[in-house]
Amino acid sequence: MKDTLVKAIAGDFRIYAARTTTLVGEAVRRHDCHPVAAAALGRTMTGALLLAANLKNEEALTVKFAGDGPLGTVVADAVPEGFVRGCVDHPQVDLPLNAAGKLDVGAGVGAGLVSVTRFTGLKEPVVGSCEILTGEIAEDLTKYLYDSEQTPSSVALGVLVAPDFTILAAGGFFVQPLPGASEEGLTRLEENLASLPAVSDMVHGGMTAREMAERVLAGCGAVEIIAETDLAFRCPCSKERVERVLLGLGRDDLASLVDDGKAEVCCHFCGEKYLFTGEELERLLREKSGEGSNAHGA
Repeated sequence: MKDTLVKAIAGDFRIYAARTTTLVGEAVRRHDCHPVAAAALGRTMTGALLLAANLKNEEALTVKFAGDGPLGTVVADAVPEGFVRGCVDHPQVDLPLNAAGKLDVGAGVGAGLVSVTRFTGLKEPVVGSCEILTGEIAEDLTKYLYDSEQTPSSVALGVLVAPDFTILAAGGFFVQPLPGASEEGLTRLEENLASLPAVSDMVHGGMTAREMAERVLAGCGAVEIIAETDLAFRCPCSKERVERVLLGLGRDDLASLVDDGKAEVCCHFCGEKYLFTGEELERLLREKSGEGSNAHGA
């Protein structure tokens, strides 16, 4: 089943719901994540996609959990077109299950700050942050939306990890009352949320993003799908971008790489490796030294 995100409205509410199993699996594979890191990264990436769905085209958003737990920083970048990438500092952390018998993502993340940065085309990005509440990701994003954006909402996220560390299911939803929502509608939504199965169970059971939205808003009015977007793990890194990073090094640092005879650069976000030969490094050094016009013709 495809990874998709739906935007819908019903009665007094709007909802974004997503299935992200394949893209989370791709990120977990690329970063060789153990289960706690897989759950933290998958939830953060899914949350970033849900928040980014509210942006305009060509805008972007970064969600970062900077906690003091053993996972280190967990980051995800997403765009409203449905693409996301993410990484975690220490992907192979192993922790015992929590008191509820679940993956202890909260202990993995620890205390610190969650921040959301919106890149809207203005000169400076818009940054909001708040203290991490539980480290379980969904509750923290719900708190962030209320504290930093004065937006009452409910965020639910889930990742189901198999014993072989592959991803069996991942997804989430983000629901908000519209201005002037009735008390009756709010009560019905609260009852629905209280009786919902875990998101990972709904996805693993075969629910589409559309069916998830309908389940959350059952009895709140006819569900109208506004848009449906295909989702994918995608990193915009390339060898050309890495070349620009190398050209940004000091001349001595670049010369040292030339002396080594080769260099391998790994993208932090996707794990893609870029190999530069001695000849390529020499060309970059000549370009750095002001001989770029000759180098390009070589």
